[in-house]
Amino acid sequence: MGIFRSDDGPGEADADIRVLPLLPLRDIVVFPHMVVPLFVGRARSIKALEDAMENDRELLLCAQREAGDDEPTAEEIHQVGTLGTIIQLLRLPDGTVKVLVEGKTRARIRRFERDEPFFTCEAEIADETGEASAEAQAVVRTVHSGFETFVKLNKKVPPETLNTVTAIEEPGRLADTVVGHLSLKLPERQELLESFEPGKRLEEVYARMQAEIEVLSVERKIRGRVKKQMERSQKEYYLNEQMRAIQKELGERDEFKNEVDELEDALAKKNMPDEARGRCEKEIKKLKMMSPMSAEATVVRNYVDWFLTLPWDEYKEERHDLAEAEAVLDADHFGLDKPKDRILEYLAVQALVEKMKGPILCLVGPPGVGKTSLGRSIARATDRDFVRVSLGGVRDEAEIRGHRRTYIGALPGKILQGLKKAGSGNPVFLLDEVDKMSMDFRGDPSAALLEVLDPEQNHTFNDHYMDVDYDLSRVMFVCTANVLHQIPRPLQDRMEIIQLPGYIESETLQIARHFLIPKVREQNGLNESLIQFSDAALLEIIRHHTRESGVRNLERELASVCRKVARDVVKAGDAAKLTRITPAKVKKLLGVAKYRFGKAESEDRVGVCTGLAYTEVGGELLQTEVSVTPGKGKLQITGRLGDVMQESASAAMSYVRSRAKQLGLTRDFYSKVDIHIHVPEGATPKDGPSAGITLATAITSALTRVPVRANVAMTGEITLRGRVLPIGGLKEKMIAALRGGIDTLIIPRENRKDLVEIPAHVKRSLTIIEADHMDEVLPAALSHSDLGAHLQQGDHSLDEIYEVPLADPGRELPSPAGVN
Repeated sequence: MGIFRSDDGPGEADADIRVLPLLPLRDIVVFPHMVVPLFVGRARSIKALEDAMENDRELLLCAQREAGDDEPTAEEIHQVGTLGTIIQLLRLPDGTVKVLVEGKTRARIRRFERDEPFFTCEAEIADETGEASAEAQAVVRTVHSGFETFVKLNKKVPPETLNTVTAIEEPGRLADTVVGHLSLKLPERQELLESFEPGKRLEEVYARMQAEIEVLSVERKIRGRVKKQMERSQKEYYLNEQMRAIQKELGERDEFKNEVDELEDALAKKNMPDEARGRCEKEIKKLKMMSPMSAEATVVRNYVDWFLTLPWDEYKEERHDLAEAEAVLDADHFGLDKPKDRILEYLAVQALVEKMKGPILCLVGPPGVGKTSLGRSIARATDRDFVRVSLGGVRDEAEIRGHRRTYIGALPGKILQGLKKAGSGNPVFLLDEVDKMSMDFRGDPSAALLEVLDPEQNHTFNDHYMDVDYDLSRVMFVCTANVLHQIPRPLQDRMEIIQLPGYIESETLQIARHFLIPKVREQNGLNESLIQFSDAALLEIIRHHTRESGVRNLERELASVCRKVARDVVKAGDAAKLTRITPAKVKKLLGVAKYRFGKAESEDRVGVCTGLAYTEVGGELLQTEVSVTPGKGKLQITGRLGDVMQESASAAMSYVRSRAKQLGLTRDFYSKVDIHIHVPEGATPKDGPSAGITLATAITSALTRVPVRANVAMTGEITLRGRVLPIGGLKEKMIAALRGGIDTLIIPRENRKDLVEIPAHVKRSLTIIEADHMDEVLPAALSHSDLGAHLQQGDHSLDEIYEVPLADPGRELPSPAGVN
């Protein structure tokens, strides 16, 4: 047995020195007043315990420097330890021993007596009693207060421990008790064990306890912050797990996972461009990572649904049978030859060319002529799907191109919505009322249509919501409008304009006979055995109860007649008989006639001339009145005339002044009279240059007191020199003249080319006079033919014959000599 000695120190005679068995400890430091259980397995240590049990149960407890050494030497054991007493010893079945020991006081190893069969050492027992000073008491109180805070923050320390600690007043014992509850490393604990001065040791324990309190405070703040952040997600996770458990218990499948699988299957079967497929796959992958209850998951799901429902590569086979297509168009509409020919031309080219860009047509015409229904007929004729989108009142550019996905409730624009509704990539797409769009701070929708309606651009149409290119090149776009001038010029340039004129009387009669009467008869529950219309009755309704370019009002009047007859049929019951609608019956059922027919004016009048205007509802008769009164040369214009029309009136007045001598007027006539020009229906705005010759004729009539022929209407722009310039809307104006009972029409000679498009029976019903100059208009318009003949011949001797004072306007103009 080896013996280890140390030098004797001073005071050896007074020291409490004992020879004790030594128990080396691993990973633990036992302090005085601490009761700890130990598991002992090494043979040398078990023998040390047995020796202690045979004597007074006392042994020295010292920590090893290296916990991994199973056979430590004397140098590998700390010199300061704790004198302990064995309270209980229990041998376990595996050969180890469980021992419960209590630390009594500190002890320092003076020397090792032997190391076999166990360590035995000579130890000096420390005397830790000291005087209680005021400073020590202050430290004790401070530690009591700090330990109270420590217990509140550290949930691992039982609350009852606080009462035990606060009852300790001795500094050394208080330090040894508190240190057992601190989270300190082994070297720190050994350092405190080796501190023999109670006051100093208590201060060191307090410092370490304060550091621990700071760490615990930070941990508590972090836990609170994380708890708030995780509370909601944990709650959602907990509820989701509960739902899954319930579904599993009920045998139900995971709906969300099943939905994602369905989306992936649908994508695999869907034909779409690579760009769209890549975007869709990315969004589905993102959807898998999301909680099914999150709001973002719903947004992504809707976005993917749009990808899967749009017809990317789904085209309907078109009809190439021209005869069948023509039969369909003729069955739906009477007349309208231009648009019908254009559709048949498209089908013919489509039959010869495999892939052709869809035409972009714009049907312009007054209300009720069948523009919208023609779009549906085109779809039937070409065997395509039909989509209609009304643009009336649309003022937001996003209505066309969609909203970006960053907005709540964002959707694609009306274009892609219509294609989804159609279910094919080549429908007939009707953009109704394209002239009724407006613009505000949200953008200009007509500008957004520039890309849609451009065949060179719409194959890469990019909707803001989808954010990928979509091919619109095979869509047949058909736009409708009432007036052309309200459509922006760049948009007009992208469309093929087809004008639809108003129906003339004969066409309206045929439409009523073959289309409207069967329709309203069926709508009102009648049949041919209960009501029949004669052609004379239909003409009575057309002439005296409607005055329109289309047939909407005519349909309403026919429906009104059918309702009244239906009422009589219900009253009569089984005794109901056939009702024949005659002109007399029409007057009885519809009441007083709403319009005059047969002549625009009942008789020739001075200063009243019939002009022609082209409006949104087609051609209209425009009565112009001029009154001359004594005055000082004032020219007054009323009737809500626009700037252009007022300028035409000024130009007409200048022409009349330049022709004063030829018209038999004094040179200064304009300074002696006031001239008032008025166009009736003053609440209706009027504008345009085509009333120029009408105004000049009316002014001439009022100044010369020569009446204007009531059966004559005219249209044309006038210059200061009296030239007559061409105008637009001739066909509509001629139809209006014929409808209003006019039999003679004066038009600019340069409009002769437009007569080719006028139906033959219209030209046969009207006497058309072409004029290049006002000197040709006045002889045809004024009933005083002698004056007109001399104007045309340029007879300047009229100055003497017709020069009469305007103060006596009632005086008749003498007939020129030699003129019949």
